[in-house]
Amino acid sequence: MTGLIVILLLVVLATAVATGARRWSLPAPSLLVVAGLIVGLMPWVPEVRLPPHVISVLVLPPLLFASAGEISVRDLRTVWRPVTALVFGLVLASAVAVGFVARAITPLTAAGAFILGSVLASTDPVAVTALGRRLSLPARVQAMVQAESLFNDATSLVLYKVAVATAVTGSVVTVSGTVEQFLVLAGGGVLIGAVVAALVALIRRRTEDPTLETVIALVTPYASYVIAEQSHTSGVTAVIVSGVVLGSAGHRLGNAPVRLQVHAVYNTLTFLLESVVFALIGLEIPSAVRHLAHDERGWPLWVPVITFTVLAIRLLWIFPLSALIQFRRKGGDGRLSWRVPAVLSWAGTRGVMPLAAALSIPLTTQAGAPLPHRSLILTLTTGTIALTLVFQGFTLAPVVRRSGIALEPEHTAREEARTRRHIAKAALAELRQLGDLDQLAGLGTAAETALKQARRHLEARIHQTEDAQYNDPDARPADAYREIRRTLIAIEAAELQSLYQANRISNATRRRIQRELDLEEASLRARG
Repeated sequence: MTGLIVILLLVVLATAVATGARRWSLPAPSLLVVAGLIVGLMPWVPEVRLPPHVISVLVLPPLLFASAGEISVRDLRTVWRPVTALVFGLVLASAVAVGFVARAITPLTAAGAFILGSVLASTDPVAVTALGRRLSLPARVQAMVQAESLFNDATSLVLYKVAVATAVTGSVVTVSGTVEQFLVLAGGGVLIGAVVAALVALIRRRTEDPTLETVIALVTPYASYVIAEQSHTSGVTAVIVSGVVLGSAGHRLGNAPVRLQVHAVYNTLTFLLESVVFALIGLEIPSAVRHLAHDERGWPLWVPVITFTVLAIRLLWIFPLSALIQFRRKGGDGRLSWRVPAVLSWAGTRGVMPLAAALSIPLTTQAGAPLPHRSLILTLTTGTIALTLVFQGFTLAPVVRRSGIALEPEHTAREEARTRRHIAKAALAELRQLGDLDQLAGLGTAAETALKQARRHLEARIHQTEDAQYNDPDARPADAYREIRRTLIAIEAAELQSLYQANRISNATRRRIQRELDLEEASLRARG
């Protein structure tokens, strides 16, 4: 069996597992890692060795871009203070702690332990976003978790480059050189990402072709990454910045059908890539273990210790930081809450970013000798990623429930109902003003009919949102209306198919009308 066939079968398996995870409300990344590990342990499965560029260039940019697009600039402004302490302080503390522990319990050299610490120092935005979709966290907590996972990559990337340079060339690390490298990588990435986002927004505002806009949206993360990397800055930072900027301005780019199409395409792409890449994490472990030397066979004991170190340093950093923030906010009055720091601590999973960094570790030193313990670093990295995804992934939802900070479905429903009612009333007021001022008189008798029809539609929407406040599900007219309309749509679809099979309408007509029925049914399901 060739590697290509294994990859194709893995795509099928990963898609099936991810679909099942959604259906059974299980954390898809965790389940996918377990599935990949099981497949990798099968004796008939050939070894799959991933080239570094497969993850870092092909897979990572669109996943990072999609994750960044889910957080707004407004949310970033509200959480930048605690996020800054996590992005710089916690990343550095994690790298140092993991490095010391790895140096003490494994045969890694000081340089190799530094590489491992820098690789595992940051949380992963792809894993955090994928796990976070299942949880109804308050907006501020969700913004903190996502912002930290997005922007701590620049810090860990600088540490990684310094660590690799130390291991490959034997150079001496200086504080001034590290700071300078960070400013070039992070600052250059921010600048390039902002410029790319501005150019893309300018183009998309002047484009109404859905296909072209979809292509532009798909190319944007790759363009940001490649331009930044070729400019010797951080491609990851450039992708994240462009994603945040364009995500915040998305409602102004293109028209509604175009936005729907771009969103649908990206949902499909991220679902497929996430499914495959998390399965590959599990699949990579048996492959990496086969290349270990005799003195590196203690990895099954070392991985849990390093994972515990990662979790412990995160707990020891976040809880005091949260206590300090709460103390300053309350002025010393009131009890300190453990709920938010507990969720923040447990949400710090590792994932695709550390895997991409570990795969990018050079094979040889500057002198041409093999880089010492490279396979061990990759094994420890992949094992720690898998353990955090499985352990934290399966237990994160219970931690959130136990904390009591998750939003109840009724809270979200009430907020959405209030919003719909507010915007509908605003539109109705504007509609009445148009009628009073007779601004549509130029349309003749059609104006009055159009105004009445639009008014009835808005009033119906307002009544439906008010119906949502009923406590008795059987007493909600909106639900009854949706159920009746779904039944009618099924009847219309069956009759449409009968007309087509009787050769009384063309295929183009059937497809066009079927799409209209599908859109209406999808809208009813979304509101139900």
